[in-house]
Amino acid sequence: MKQKIGFLSLGCPRNLVDSETIAGRLKFKHYTIVEDLTQAQVAIVNTCAFIQEAKRESIEAILDLVELKKQGKLEKIIVCGCLAQRYKNLAKELPEVDAFVGRLGLSDDASRRFALTPKHYAYLKICEGCLNQCSYCVIPKIKGSLKSLDELAIMRQVRSFNRRKIAELNIIGQDITSFGLDICGESQLTGLLRKIIIQAPDIPWIRLLYLNPRRVSNELLKLIAGCRQICKYIDLPIQHINNRILRLMNRKITKQEIMVLIKKIRKTIPGVYLRTSLIVGFPSETAEEFDELLAFVKDLRFDRLGAFLYSREEGTPAYHFQGQIPAALKQERLDRLMSAQQQIASGLNAELLGKTISVLVEEKHEGVYIGRSQGDAPEVDGVVYINTKQLLKAGGIIPVQITDTLEYDLVGEPKL
Repeated sequence: MKQKIGFLSLGCPRNLVDSETIAGRLKFKHYTIVEDLTQAQVAIVNTCAFIQEAKRESIEAILDLVELKKQGKLEKIIVCGCLAQRYKNLAKELPEVDAFVGRLGLSDDASRRFALTPKHYAYLKICEGCLNQCSYCVIPKIKGSLKSLDELAIMRQVRSFNRRKIAELNIIGQDITSFGLDICGESQLTGLLRKIIIQAPDIPWIRLLYLNPRRVSNELLKLIAGCRQICKYIDLPIQHINNRILRLMNRKITKQEIMVLIKKIRKTIPGVYLRTSLIVGFPSETAEEFDELLAFVKDLRFDRLGAFLYSREEGTPAYHFQGQIPAALKQERLDRLMSAQQQIASGLNAELLGKTISVLVEEKHEGVYIGRSQGDAPEVDGVVYINTKQLLKAGGIIPVQITDTLEYDLVGEPKL
């Protein structure tokens, strides 16, 4: 009898897609996939090694599984993904692990994937690796250079998701605006999206995750603005706003260009939800340069914002930069930035009070339904709490009138 296999997928949605691919291949070979690791005989943990915090989480997860194995609750442990790819000596450090497997290639067959997400949404990874060569980032060393998935393979996956009638398709990659650059020297994302829309008439929400600010074209913005299916949500990681820091980061963009782009996005897509990611405490970042970033955040009022402490990663150019910032100072700057964003987010939410918005119903928890607006990507953004005695279906998209607002979340009632 085949063994029962449980999965623990850490890190980003790109990792989750890899985990679904592995699970699907095992399922095809008649292994039983279980959701609860305590019911598994073999545990597969797909690790992240992007920054120190992610590595720490991965190691702690592995050690937890090692403890289960020592207690006789697991027979085998397999570690795969970024941590195994990056650190080849793990077998010596963790002899209790039965196998280490590095990165996985791009998957071209959705029918062989085993869904680890709720049934009503899915991720479609259209490219892997990266060619941007940001000075702080280890991804090119782990994942390699850019590789775009074949368009025919993408369309097969889209048709599969459309047949399943999922409510939301999240298109992902390290930088999806680079799709096609490795094939024909220029971004093919806009053309690809037009084809996806044709093949996915029954998918109401299509969300784009991770758009490099250097490659957001007028054509792409017009498509987002004019297409009913594409969520009015732009995830635009800018990392910093000071020109000297941007040069050190090798971002190949200036403050002025970022400001012009943001103005264009908001003009082209009225009511757009704009999300960004920032790094604080980059080597040699001065108090004045951080204050410039803080003032920028207060002035631009991003709808969604994620900020991270700079993580000094071996193998990256920034590892050797002079002026490494003390941990306590990095944390103090992060706290100031997130405190400002908390006030911004609370204020933006308050503006929605009394308004009716479309909400995708996720689940019922402790008597309250939980959903997401177009401005909320799965797992990373806020939620909408829906108070009702009506029976709501997971995956349904319904109008919800906002009756209360929290710092990052909303509360409402259905307007059916």
